[in-house]
Amino acid sequence: MNSNSVSQHIVLFEEAGQRLDNFLFRMAKGVPKTHIYRIIRSGEVRVNKKRADASQKIAEGDVLRLPPLRVSDIKKPTNDFISKKISGEVDILYEDDSILVVNKPSGIAVHGGSGVSLGLIEAMRAQRPDAKFLELVHRLDRDTSGLLMLAKKRSALVHLHEQIREGKMEKRYLLVVHGNLPVSGKSIPLKYPLLKYLLPNGERRVRVSADGGQPSHTNIRVKGVYHDGLCSLVEAQLKTGRTHQIRVHLQTYGHPILGDDKYGDQDLDKVLRPKRLLLHAKYLSFVHPKTEEKMVFEAPIPEAFEKFISD
Repeated sequence: MNSNSVSQHIVLFEEAGQRLDNFLFRMAKGVPKTHIYRIIRSGEVRVNKKRADASQKIAEGDVLRLPPLRVSDIKKPTNDFISKKISGEVDILYEDDSILVVNKPSGIAVHGGSGVSLGLIEAMRAQRPDAKFLELVHRLDRDTSGLLMLAKKRSALVHLHEQIREGKMEKRYLLVVHGNLPVSGKSIPLKYPLLKYLLPNGERRVRVSADGGQPSHTNIRVKGVYHDGLCSLVEAQLKTGRTHQIRVHLQTYGHPILGDDKYGDQDLDKVLRPKRLLLHAKYLSFVHPKTEEKMVFEAPIPEAFEKFISD
């Protein structure tokens, strides 16, 4: 939460379902609860541009308006520290006055919150203190690496979201899955409806469900088989963009992704010992929101994949 100016926060899947006051307590640790309740009552905190009650449950995609807060007793990373961290770990592939495309490494969350104090979007904003607008166009799971796009203008964000809704933005992923899949030039459609739910401990997950699940479509193509058939390299193309879609679709297909601590097979992982989730956003194409030029980006294969596709 920015202490110097009004900021926005778009609620993530992992944050959804919390009361507004409890969410703010976690986001602004050290700020007196009385102050949190005061800014909610006064309307300084807004949910989707509307006043909200402290007890209101926030939902994924909600846009929160957050007022400036002074937190004198919290030691926060300085902008210089954040900039150094990002410059050393995130490759900026393209930037102009409308968009920013980066290659995100595995292990960096795209947004702060849910136990993560610093996310990529906060760090990028800190690097650009004069930027009036900087928002994520889409998201990647924390342990997924690869191409991520940010919008530097609201008009660009609206234009790019329209492309996503109309299926004009193409996203392809590389993944290594357990098991021997036949190599073929043909695409395999996976169409399993996905439903979000809560574990008994409150953790949010996704499962296949014909009852209430959202239509979801992933096309996969097998690129190679490795380690005597123990794993296969797969390319996946998203036709819809549901939370954890590729991970749950491959689990349901019977070939979970290596290193997946939520939807994978830990016993099989012990055999091949992946050091991370082997899921990488490798390809992104879209129409530039200002120039209308077709833009295409590819992110190189991470070193973690090399171990499994070099034999």
